[in-house]
Amino acid sequence: MTARTADAVGERTPLQPVHAVQPVRQVPQDRTDAELLMAASVLLADAALAARRTGAELTAAASSWRVGLQALRRPGWALGTALSAARALTNPAGLGLAANGGVVGETVRSLGTVARRRPACVAMAVDAFALRIEAAAREHPNLAAPLAKRLTDAVVAGRRLDVVRAARELVDLLGVTRTLTTISPVIMELLALAGLLDENPTNDAFAWVTLAGGVPTSDPLFGLPSGLIRHLNPGAGRAERTDSDAMLARVLERSGNDIVRYIDDISALGNHGLALLRRVACADGTTRHVVLLPGTSFGRLSNSTPQDLVGAFDALLRTDTTYSRSAKQMLVRAGVPEGAEVMIVGHSLGGITAMNLAADLDFVSTYRLTHVVTIGSPIDTKRPADLTTQVISLVNQHDVIPGLDGRGPASANVVPDTWLELSWLDETYDYPLSHAPQAYADTLRSGDVPHRARVNELITRYDGEIVANQPYLLRDK
Repeated sequence: MTARTADAVGERTPLQPVHAVQPVRQVPQDRTDAELLMAASVLLADAALAARRTGAELTAAASSWRVGLQALRRPGWALGTALSAARALTNPAGLGLAANGGVVGETVRSLGTVARRRPACVAMAVDAFALRIEAAAREHPNLAAPLAKRLTDAVVAGRRLDVVRAARELVDLLGVTRTLTTISPVIMELLALAGLLDENPTNDAFAWVTLAGGVPTSDPLFGLPSGLIRHLNPGAGRAERTDSDAMLARVLERSGNDIVRYIDDISALGNHGLALLRRVACADGTTRHVVLLPGTSFGRLSNSTPQDLVGAFDALLRTDTTYSRSAKQMLVRAGVPEGAEVMIVGHSLGGITAMNLAADLDFVSTYRLTHVVTIGSPIDTKRPADLTTQVISLVNQHDVIPGLDGRGPASANVVPDTWLELSWLDETYDYPLSHAPQAYADTLRSGDVPHRARVNELITRYDGEIVANQPYLLRDK
């Protein structure tokens, strides 16, 4: 299987895009069971999406005003057309209740969802997700354990009471964190299946986007659109200079242009609103800047800083957030000149925000964003506006968070060939320990993986004397 699990200590080889996958009969004989399952899943996903598009096109044609106009002229033809379209859209042996799109289509689809009528496209999508889960279980044996398999089987079958019972037994046996880590390789698939198979028609869009490998624009539970999430995360963003405390000052004194040192610095900043702007007199005589962005505070759903759970969800769905605006304010207040070269290093939400800034045309038009380095961040649906920006993503495969972008070991999403994703497995199995910046720093520092030298080689242009380390306190408003 070509995914984050394809190479426990190495670079990721991207999956082929959905439209480029060859038929299963042409798959080479030396491919693994997991790869064959993923290839079959991609074909089923293609078929499901095609059936859904067909249903939408038939619905649009049948409900068009042109059909009504023709009915006045040729009532017999109109009646025959309407009956043919109705049969095509409702035949259980064909598309099933496949109406969707537009007012009429969405009304019919919603009624069918409430009545638990499953059209062919949904049935094929469920099978595609089931194959993804099975493929992931071949790479992650813990998913194949009896209780975990009972849970995933219940989700695939849409048996919600069995899901609750299996989840409770799994938590009783393993605890919350170990349970979350166990199902993390397929968490997006499980959320998508739950949305497809419940009686709530408003959250189905998340499942279809996940199936197609697109960018989610709504939450998986209630179908809340990103525009609504924006109103839960208000504020123009603000950055105020502040002083380092004694612990942060000690950490910054021994810092340098080294990925492990950067992660140590981010860990010392904490996640209560601090960020850091560093000015470096580089060896080639150029003054460059490094921005360090920490991740999410899990203490409260929302707080006065951009580093909260609401901000994290907002950043995942959108690019213009309070965190990105606060970071831009930080550079403006510091007087960073236009055209200056900047590298952003971010952990978790900080990495998402780094990619959001990379996607901001105004930001990359003002500054020369040379590098984005993310640690444990779900960034794979983001794209930099400047294609010369070097994106480096570090992923602990036991970490739950990087898979929240919809691309995990069971996903057919791809990232650009120009990106560098470096992944590994270590002993920090349980979340949240597997997500902590200290865990990433310890693994890279230990030398168990060769990625430290590789990243440092790519950022050598920032070698030089640290002229200034200025912390900023970021606020929503």
